[in-house]
Amino acid sequence: MYNLDKTMTAAKIGIVTVSDRASRGEYEDISGHAIINTLKEYLTSSWQPVYQVIPDEQDQIEATLKKMIDEQGCCLVVTTGGTGPAKRDVTPEATEAVCDRMMPGFGELMRAESLKFVPTAILSRQTAGLRGSSLIVNLPGKPKSIRECLDAVFPAIPYCIDLMEGPFLECDEQVIKPFRPKAK
Repeated sequence: MYNLDKTMTAAKIGIVTVSDRASRGEYEDISGHAIINTLKEYLTSSWQPVYQVIPDEQDQIEATLKKMIDEQGCCLVVTTGGTGPAKRDVTPEATEAVCDRMMPGFGELMRAESLKFVPTAILSRQTAGLRGSSLIVNLPGKPKSIRECLDAVFPAIPYCIDLMEGPFLECDEQVIKPFRPKAK
C-alpha cells in the first residue's frame, strides 16, 4: 500500500477475537495475541494490527469485518473463535454474509492440517472469503490450532493479496515461505 508520495505505508491487518467470555473480560484473549505474535514472526514488511475482541453476535461480527475493511483499510482480516458447531458459533455465517466471493480452499486445507493432530477437526467450520480487495480468514480458537492452520495457509496469503492489488507482504522465509509465481 502506497500513499500519494509513493512512500511505503504499513499494511493494516485486522485481528478479531470472537468470544462472549473474552469480550466480557472473564478471561484474557490469548488467541488474538497468538495471531499477532505469529504474524510478527512471519512478516518483515511494515504492518499494523487492528485488533478487536467482540462477542459471538453475528450482526456485531459482520459490522466489525465491514468496518475493518471498508473504513480502516485492512487488506487482511484474521478471525479466531466461533467456528465450531455450538449454537453461538456464527463466525463463518458472518463472514459469508459480508463477502463478495468465498475461498473454500482455505477451510479445506485448515481442516486437513488439523486432522493430523485431532480427529475432531471435522467439527470445525473455518472458511475464508473476499470483500472488495481484502481477504478474511476464519481460524479456530485454540492458539496451538491457530499456529498449525496459519502455517498451512499463510504461504498463499501474500500472493492472494497481490492479486487483489493490495500491499506487498514480505515474509521471513526462514519462518514461512510465501508462494509467488516466478516472473517470466
